Amino acid sequence: MAKKAYPLRIDPQVLSALQGWADDELRSLNAQIEYLLRQALYQQGRLKPPKPKALEDSQD
Repeated sequence: MAKKAYPLRIDPQVLSALQGWADDELRSLNAQIEYLLRQALYQQGRLKPPKPKALEDSQD
């Protein structure tokens, strides 16, 4: 999947909290932000969760 760069303006306190959370989860800040956005999109039904690998493999 190709990724697109996007400049993000964010409150310094929010950025600091996200960086701490990312560190706790052993993720980069970028990966943490993307993870949180995806989770919110799944919960709102705006993005379908990916199929589990086992299901993809069994359909071949």
